[in-house]
Amino acid sequence: MSSAFELAAAIRAGEQSAVAAAETSFDTIDGRDEEIHAFLHLTKQRAHAQAEAVDKAVAAGQDPGPLAGVPIAIKDNMCTRGEPTTCSSKILEGWRPPYDATVIGRLEAAGAVIVGKTNLDEFAMGSSTENSAFGPTRNPRDTSRVPGGSSGGSAAAVAADFVPLSLGSDTGGSIRQPAALCGVVGVKPSYGAVSRYGLIAFASSLDQIGPFAHDVTDAALCLDVISGHDPRDATSIPTALTPTLPTVNDGVAGMRIGLIDELMADGIDDDVIARTNQAAEALIAAGATVERVSIPATIYGLAAYYLIAPAEASSNLARFDGVRYGHRVDGQNVAAMNVATRSAGFGDEVKRRIMLGTYALSSGYYDAYYGKAQRVRTLIADEFATAYEKFDLLLSPTSPSTAFEIGAKSDPMALYMCDVCTIPSNLAGHPAMSVPFGVGDDGLPVGVQVLAPMLEEAKMFRAAKALEDAAKGMS
Repeated sequence: MSSAFELAAAIRAGEQSAVAAAETSFDTIDGRDEEIHAFLHLTKQRAHAQAEAVDKAVAAGQDPGPLAGVPIAIKDNMCTRGEPTTCSSKILEGWRPPYDATVIGRLEAAGAVIVGKTNLDEFAMGSSTENSAFGPTRNPRDTSRVPGGSSGGSAAAVAADFVPLSLGSDTGGSIRQPAALCGVVGVKPSYGAVSRYGLIAFASSLDQIGPFAHDVTDAALCLDVISGHDPRDATSIPTALTPTLPTVNDGVAGMRIGLIDELMADGIDDDVIARTNQAAEALIAAGATVERVSIPATIYGLAAYYLIAPAEASSNLARFDGVRYGHRVDGQNVAAMNVATRSAGFGDEVKRRIMLGTYALSSGYYDAYYGKAQRVRTLIADEFATAYEKFDLLLSPTSPSTAFEIGAKSDPMALYMCDVCTIPSNLAGHPAMSVPFGVGDDGLPVGVQVLAPMLEEAKMFRAAKALEDAAKGMS
């Protein structure tokens, strides 16, 4: 499949049809998605209408936009007007939003063609896409393995060449971790850089929408389209994000990069550490200075996250009560109906996190758990700020391991540990991205993570492109 950048250029030039590109995407999905299960719903009618509009614009001598005719998949926790939006949960099965998320409008205004909604861990709670109410997604690189999560369907859709681009959401690593396991690029932007309006919330102070792509240039192209201030999102940053695409090839000469000690320690597989060290060497060869750096508070990130995120989830998910929309199970009274609806509608992992979060917020425990977790969050942000006084960027593994077998991690704690490298950036609100860098001992993809200070995405993308270029020369 052509890159998004190349495909859009060909369509704008009239050398290729947007309708044909959409049909190729659907044919590829039809040929393999029964095996992968990346998609929950295909938006064929909407896609063909969008593609026809792009072709008409080109024929009229107009520019349809930087993503002209590019097929894109959307994680099924982003509202798409008139299309099923389920969060992979029975409690929203069949619900069709009356409005589009801001990112959907921005994609379509840029000429993108939305082909479908992708599978995820229910309400984005998981690291393997095994927690979907509609069945797991499989890793296109090895279908006995998980694609990561919670945005596993979006990562798999790109890795399987169903689409050149997709969108996911990242609360604790849910874009970067599946990107690493599927061997694609995944970006978590700065908190507030991309509008969350129309994203069905898991943890509102952590959630952020970002792109998956085959390469760094395509990811930059997509991020530049979807970012920017949105008055409908109270957390949207008024300052415009510096465009990433114009400087993506500027290199890393003179950059100072820190390799995080605590994320290169016990619990990270040896082959992943080896690839990350090779990535550091590649950046040195490209002209950067790389040194080890200690950020001690990162070791507490996992514990803090699994108090803060469930606490916010317990509040956000209270709206799913069977009264106004979604699944409903009748009861003798309102209280009985609420209990029956939520018991039947939510899966085990969602119930687990709601109970954990409600406990952490309860009287007598708030200060001991939630309050303390927030203080740890502040400590992590402060230590990152100190590190960035010396370094332009930071580097670490993305995932502790390559893709594991479906069903191999039935213990919730084992799955939670999959996000140990990615969670600190969410707690700090900083951007980070995963770039494929070779393979592990099992032949499966390894991702390395580039981390940056708030709103320094352009610099982050330059390092990511340098790593991508170096990875092309690896055996």
